[in-house]
Amino acid sequence: MTALETAPRARGRRLSHRSWRAPYLFLAPAGILFLAFLAIPIAYALYLSVRGMQIEDSGPFGVQTDAWVGFSNYLQALTDAEFLAGFTRLLVYGLLAVPLTLGLALLFALLLDLPRVRAVRFSRTAIFVPYAVPGVIASLLWGFLYLPTTSPLNWVLEQLGLPGVELLSGSLLYPAIANIAVWTGVGFNMIIIYTSLRGIPEEIYEAARLDGATETAISWRIKIPLVAPALVLTGLFSLIGTLQLYGEPTTLRPMTTEISQTWVPLMKIYRDAFARDDMWLAAASSVLLAVGTLILSVILLRLTQRSAFGGDE
Repeated sequence: MTALETAPRARGRRLSHRSWRAPYLFLAPAGILFLAFLAIPIAYALYLSVRGMQIEDSGPFGVQTDAWVGFSNYLQALTDAEFLAGFTRLLVYGLLAVPLTLGLALLFALLLDLPRVRAVRFSRTAIFVPYAVPGVIASLLWGFLYLPTTSPLNWVLEQLGLPGVELLSGSLLYPAIANIAVWTGVGFNMIIIYTSLRGIPEEIYEAARLDGATETAISWRIKIPLVAPALVLTGLFSLIGTLQLYGEPTTLRPMTTEISQTWVPLMKIYRDAFARDDMWLAAASSVLLAVGTLILSVILLRLTQRSAFGGDE
């Protein structure tokens, strides 16, 4: 075989070898970031969760050493009254924040999708803007509105000769914190639902109007069922955000005595890790919170799989 005949084959082998490596070269940056910022921290948290400090009998007073403790950290977290009470507070908070957030997001998306509605771009932007405000800043803004000395609501009540309202105490504490989440979260969820609505063919609406259906009937019988996957997605985001509640109560804590250092699970995890220097218990609590979030997310997807996505259970 001559050199002219072997050259194309050799060049083809080199190109084939390069094409085989190309996908891995493109995936390498994402893989490195995944390992560095997700896989390795998770593995390290799992490692810490089964470790702990034990006192050895060497020496007159003993020596503390890092040792294997098995599942004792998990047992301590599961029997910790403060940790469990944090989930109870999360439940109350979630029952207020999640339905309001999703309900208002769906309502605004349906209103913006109505025919001949005006100022759609302005309204869409105005509703979305609060989502761009960082959570700490939003908590500070609302915190000053809640304080009795700076609250405009209390000023109005004083002008009317009525007593002021303590918005960060008693039964009003949960609505006050939930209000911040609703204010910041409605815009993001509204955009997801509105984008899903814009993907529905217009011919479906025209056929319904020809049959005499009103806009309310079209929204209830056509739009809402067709955007069910978007509703499930936003519900999943809201569930995860509820379980990860931290910024709002932490920012408001200096403004009231009703919020403790362990008011929600993440606040207790932070207290254990950085105030008490108990990284092992904090790691076990973090793993339990992550596993609980995963289980609840899977349950939600399984319950809504057939109705929202048309799949088999």
